Amino acid sequence: MSTKAKKNTRRPGGNPAKVAPATAGDWVGGARLRTLPLAIAPVLIGTGAAQTVANPGEWHWVRALAALAVALLLQIGVNYSNDYSDGVRGTDAYRVGPGRLTGSGKAKPRTVLIVALSFFAAAAVVGVITVIDTRLWWLLAVGAAAVVAAWFYTGGKRPYGYYGLGEVFVFLFFGVAATAGTQYVQVKTVSQEGWLGSVAAGLLACAVLMVNNLRDIDSDKLARKRTLAVLVGRRWSKIIYCVFLFAPFVVLAMFALVYPIAWLGMLVLLLAAPAALIALTGRTGRELVLSLQLTSFTALAYAVVLFVAFAF
Repeated sequence: MSTKAKKNTRRPGGNPAKVAPATAGDWVGGARLRTLPLAIAPVLIGTGAAQTVANPGEWHWVRALAALAVALLLQIGVNYSNDYSDGVRGTDAYRVGPGRLTGSGKAKPRTVLIVALSFFAAAAVVGVITVIDTRLWWLLAVGAAAVVAAWFYTGGKRPYGYYGLGEVFVFLFFGVAATAGTQYVQVKTVSQEGWLGSVAAGLLACAVLMVNNLRDIDSDKLARKRTLAVLVGRRWSKIIYCVFLFAPFVVLAMFALVYPIAWLGMLVLLLAAPAALIALTGRTGRELVLSLQLTSFTALAYAVVLFVAFAF
């Protein structure tokens, strides 16, 4: 067996012992449920923004739910895709955090790949049905681009997530495209609220990715995975994370001048501030996982407030 092959079959911590097959709990864990608020948030903001230009009492719940389904399915597909790609590349052999399905040897790489592709396919089916319903045929290209970008984040020979571009993908697709797209399929226009809301959603998604990569910075260095956190170092990663996390509240203050309910969103700082404090001072992976969770809940709570402010 080649050296490369041996590297790709290592278990976390270098333990070659046989492991038990993945349980249902392991597969649920592989979906990384704590990242799902990042899929829900832009749909909430986009749906709320749609009400700012819709006729009074006009709601497009079916299209909103379709947008939510696409976002959730893509997010889960990305998570399983990352599990597969990092596992077969050997990156997860250096992990010190929760084990992955592929890297731990609990699931066959091919099985994880099939699951990832199944979620991408399900997202595509819902997307196509939405396109047929709205007759916005050009959205097929946007959807295809989202799936391709999701795969090449960590997949392929030169995954862009390994070259510090992960935040670009997250901002564009889990911020701008998801938020503006959600509004557009409902009212066939994107308002100022939609564009600014998409920026806020994208920045919060980037904050989650940054604190996640900050947690993994040492293991990623060993695996030669050059995330933005690895490229700029621990100190600047913390600074950039705080910018990503708090800049959306500047956008929120702008909205509050027109939508007074949006001022309630400042209460979300009660989640954001502890998340930032932990990220700035935390020394262990467990502490940074808590920061990641708080950041995800910050994104969701922020989106709920904007939805209410726009829609009511």
